Order: sequence, then structure tokens, then C-alpha cells
Amino acid sequence: MKLSLTEEQIDKVFSRLQKANLEFNKLYPGESLSRQPVHTVYGGAQIFKADSAEKLGQLAVRSFAEYAPDFVVMARALGMPGHERLPLAQEKICQLTNALKENPEAVRQVQPAAYLAYQVHSRVKEKLKREAVEDFRIDFEDGYGNRPDDEEDGHAALVAEEVAIGLKSRTLPPFIGIRIKPFNEELRARACRTLDIFLTALVGKSEGVLPENFVVTLPKVVIPEQVEAFVDLLVLLEAKLNLSPGSLKLELMIEQTQTIIDSNGYCPIPALVKASRGRCVAAHFGTYDYTASCNITAAYQHMDHPACDFARHALKVSLGGTGIWLSDGATNVMPVGPHRQTKDGPPLSYEQQMDNMAVVHRAWKLSFDHIHHSLMNGYYQGWDLHPAQLPVRYAALYTFFRAGADAASLRLRTFMEKAAQATLVGEVFDDAATGQGLLNYFLRALNCGAVTEDEVRETGLTAEEILSRSFVRILNERSKKQNKAHA
Repeated sequence: MKLSLTEEQIDKVFSRLQKANLEFNKLYPGESLSRQPVHTVYGGAQIFKADSAEKLGQLAVRSFAEYAPDFVVMARALGMPGHERLPLAQEKICQLTNALKENPEAVRQVQPAAYLAYQVHSRVKEKLKREAVEDFRIDFEDGYGNRPDDEEDGHAALVAEEVAIGLKSRTLPPFIGIRIKPFNEELRARACRTLDIFLTALVGKSEGVLPENFVVTLPKVVIPEQVEAFVDLLVLLEAKLNLSPGSLKLELMIEQTQTIIDSNGYCPIPALVKASRGRCVAAHFGTYDYTASCNITAAYQHMDHPACDFARHALKVSLGGTGIWLSDGATNVMPVGPHRQTKDGPPLSYEQQMDNMAVVHRAWKLSFDHIHHSLMNGYYQGWDLHPAQLPVRYAALYTFFRAGADAASLRLRTFMEKAAQATLVGEVFDDAATGQGLLNYFLRALNCGAVTEDEVRETGLTAEEILSRSFVRILNERSKKQNKAHA
């Protein structure tokens, strides 16, 4: 074949392109393969203890037992799919429960709504007992308030001691960190002092060891210079405290309109992340500060407001493919009944108990819908502010993942059988990118406890392949084995 271009000419052109391609791949490596927590519980620093996560879990278990005593009550309270077809009579609920325990697959065929609700209820109960809190943020900002300097100094040192105790006794959740005050002119010095006191005391108490997955949250970020200054301080602290370079990670809070579109008409989020110099692991959306900055009145400041959808999508588009985790905000209506049982007082009347249940169930339903809205928009992490919100967090996650598990399993199994060749399953067309997307679906479902490893294996994946977390790696390994078998 006669060619017009020489190899030297082509190589010269492609050498420039190669540099650009590699730079792009560096900026957009794709989804992180690490475990992402499904939520972050925020709690004021003044009340944090080494066993806070365990106590929150106990309160969550108690709330779930009281307000969702069986899967039918839970399904009806949350409005789960098919809840209206579930029985009301206690005798029939008991019969259905026994049938689900004895032969769940038989019930699944004739009453899928009952099967789903039963599975979700069982797994929420197990998760709350085993690991109710995945991520905790010790809050020195909105959940703490502005206090005298001496008081905040003392709390910073006490919190560090509690974290060190929790680290030694293994009572800390899998992910933990602190949120300092913002780096604006009024509060930057206070934020820096709190961080310095906390880290200095923690390193002194823990013999230089940081908790696993430790992170510092910087709120109300509006300009890259705030992030740059924050990183400069982290570098100095690492050197002074003999911590490994880069060991102090950060997450940014996106909660101002100027963080979505700046004074030049650009979206500054990528610049904020760039200013972190590789330390940024997550970006959290602050629902209520953002809606306030949009001049939305308090009555309409809620999670699924259209203004929030716009900001969340801008955040998602800005950081898509970077591997940085995204987190949504929290429902601010707490599931707390109006009547409280006092230690020496009479027991609550039936009417008072019903009042409490109605209030809690309304708050649960609102939170359930908000979490589903987040999941539908690709936000797999959110905030929780009260232990009674934890059951809903997991119920919403498990409902979301389990309701679509059968279809996703079929798609992934068919895709694997075709060895990454495009295939048509029903009316859904899968391509190579979808393979990783389907794998991510099961990884997220597995991480939060919605499905088991055995259920994921039904897709045709082995345990080792699941743990690799990479669809491309799975295909490459299978290809190697196939070539070796044919050799």
C-alpha cells in the first residue's frame, strides 16, 4: 500500500498527542477502587467520646426495634415498592414471616414485595448491630458553634485524647475525621489553631499514628487560595509532627453559589481540587448553606429543591472520572417523637406511643425519599445527624440496590459471557463502559451490605474478581487464562 506520511511525521504528531492523553488520564483516572462510606455522621466536638460510634449504633438499634418491629411496619412507613399489598393483620404477618424464613424463594415468586421488604428489614437489623456508623466527622463548625477560644482549645485537646483512646481500643468507625471552621478572614486563625492543637495532641497520645481513613474537612470553600493555604499548613504540620508526607487528607465542602460559578463565569471546582495537590479525597455538598446562599426561604430549603439538583449536577460533572468521592447533605427533620419516657415517670400511654410513631414515620419517609433522590442522581453517600436516621439510611440503600439486583445481575452475567463484546439484553444495550458501571453497582451494594458475596457470584464473578474492583483487570486476567489454556 502506498502511504503519503512517513513514520517519522506520524510519530512527531503522536508524541504531542501522547503527552496530552497521558495528562488527561492522570487527571481523570476513573472511579476510585477504594471503599466509599455510604454516609457521614456529623456530631459536635463537645460531646464526642471514644465510643460515640458504638453508642450511636445502640440507639439506632433501639429506634429500629421500636418503630419498625417487623418488615411490614417498615415497608408501609417508608412507602417501599408494593407496600400497599402487604397484610395488616398481625396473624397474617406472622404467617408470612414464617413462610419467608422457611422458603424465601417460594414467597419471592408470588409476593416479591414481601420478599424485598423482609430482606431489607433483616439486613438493616444486622448492619445496625454490626457497623451502624461507617464514617464520623467530629464537628468544630456548625454543629459546634462559636465558643470562647479557651473552650475550643480545651475541646480540641480532649477530642484528640478520645480519638487516641478509640484508636487503641478499636472503637472508632472505619472512617473518621474532623471538620474545622472555614478559612475566611474571620475564622481562619481559629480553624488553624484547632487543627494544630488536635493533631499535636493526637500524635502525642497515639505515638505518631493516625486513624485509618482519617480526613480533615474544610467547609465553605469559595476560592482556590483557601485550599492552597490549607494544604501549606498540612505540609508544615506533617513535618513538625513527623508524619509521612501526604498522610493528611482533606475533603472540601461545596455550599456557596460562588463555588458553582465564580466572578469570571467559570466553575471553580476543578481549580479547588487542583489546589489540594492530590490530597482531596471527597467533596461534600452542603444543602442548607447552599439554598441559603441562593436566597431561598427556610420553608423551602430541602434536599430535593431544584437549586440543589443544579449544584449537585455541576459538582458531579466537574469531578466526574477524577476518583474523588461525592457526598450529598442530610435531611434536617429529625425522627424524634414529641413524647419522651422519663426515668421515674409513668409509661407512655398508647396514644402517646402512636403520636411518636406517626412523627418518626413521617420523618423516616421524608429521609427515605431524599436518600432515594440522591441515589437516583448518582450520589451514594450522604449525611446523617441523628442515630434514628441510621435505619433509614440503610433501608433506602438496600431497597435501591436490591430492587434492581436481578436485572443488573443478568446484564453483568451476559456481559461477562460475551467477553466484553457489545450485547443486547432485552431493550438495554451494554457497552464496555457499562461493564465497569455494573461491577460498581455490585461493589457498592456489597460494601453497604445490600447483597452478599454469594449473591454477587451469581453474576459469574469469582471472589477474587470481585475484590479486584476493576472490570478491565477481570477481562485481562480471563483473557490470559484462556490463552494459556489454548497454548
